[in-house]
Amino acid sequence: MKRQHVIMGLALAGAAALVLFGDRQAASDVSEAVERKPAAPRDDAALAVKPGKPGDKEVTILALRPRAELVGEAGEAVFDGGEAVFLSQNWNPPPPKASLQPSGPPPPPPAPMAPAMPFTYIGKAVGGGVWEVFLSRGLDKTYVVREHTIIDGVYRVEKITPPSMTMTYLPLNQVQQINIGALD
Repeated sequence: MKRQHVIMGLALAGAAALVLFGDRQAASDVSEAVERKPAAPRDDAALAVKPGKPGDKEVTILALRPRAELVGEAGEAVFDGGEAVFLSQNWNPPPPKASLQPSGPPPPPPAPMAPAMPFTYIGKAVGGGVWEVFLSRGLDKTYVVREHTIIDGVYRVEKITPPSMTMTYLPLNQVQQINIGALD
């Protein structure tokens, strides 16, 4: 055993001896409640000094003030204002200053664009050297198209050259392509 273990063992034995042989007699002094007359309201002076001996001073305790009188009804004085305890901080950069002079005419609106291709490619076939492509629009319409076919008066098939088919959106005369797969 180490010397440290011996010291801790002696300390434990001493503590056990105090528990077993220590003073077990309860204290006989009982504190009783004291009735006092209510204090008269005083002014806000922290110390009241009565004339008499130079060392005799009577210290008075001020009455508690209502919380609403100190910090406001909802605690506004604690959270708002320059002397607030918990000031909020805004870490965002300040917004850019708006100039009073107009910077010029507004930019022109973007040019109109053709809508996304509404057709889904189903398949293709070649017959007599002419390609036919099978397209669907939604769940209820299916089209079989060749070059120069006009679909619903809105799209015209320009070229069918696998792996793509070129179509023109007629209202804006814009060319679009759809992938129809490689040659089989």
